[in-house]
Amino acid sequence: MTDGQAHDRAREEEVRARIAAGLLYNESDAAFMDPLRRADEVFAYNRTPPSETGRRLALLREIFGSIGERPVLLPPFHAAYGSNVHIGDDFFGNVNLTFVDDVDIRIGDAVMIAPSVTLTTTGHPVHPARRAGFGRFSEPIHIEDKVWIGSNVVVLPGVRVGHGSVIGAGSVVSRDVPAMTVAVGTPCRVVRKITDEDLTTRVAPRPPDVR
Repeated sequence: MTDGQAHDRAREEEVRARIAAGLLYNESDAAFMDPLRRADEVFAYNRTPPSETGRRLALLREIFGSIGERPVLLPPFHAAYGSNVHIGDDFFGNVNLTFVDDVDIRIGDAVMIAPSVTLTTTGHPVHPARRAGFGRFSEPIHIEDKVWIGSNVVVLPGVRVGHGSVIGAGSVVSRDVPAMTVAVGTPCRVVRKITDEDLTTRVAPRPPDVR
């Protein structure tokens, strides 16, 4: 390894450590991650006909860091990298889903995401002087199994949404959401737990007895 390569390696490790700690970095700091971008593959997916299911699945496996069985992702969708997204089995994503995946977005099994949702691992400092060079910070997002996220939701950096929870449409999720709860609003807050009583909602009435 040459001195230049050693310097580049040390610089990359320093930036990775800074990112992992949730500290600021800028566009030039992150240049080493450019090969992880899957922009051409995302472009191709968004223009693949619905009938070409095999081609769509193959592209999803090229785009994402990992993806489980039976995924459905309706185009168009968008991703900063794509390769930092990890998705479990039986995923459903509706149109205009955006992954700002400068660091990991991890999605469990049987997750449903409605139209025009943004999952962003990255934010920017409040003071403009610290946004020079597109200064930013990134923290992973975790969406656990069987979560349902409503339309036009924004999930912010560092958030974990617990197993089975529901995020109401239009919410901005800036803090963790516990398992088996309904959370709504801006900022998003828990409004109630999900209980067995929810098994009885929107059920067809029993037909009357005919004797």
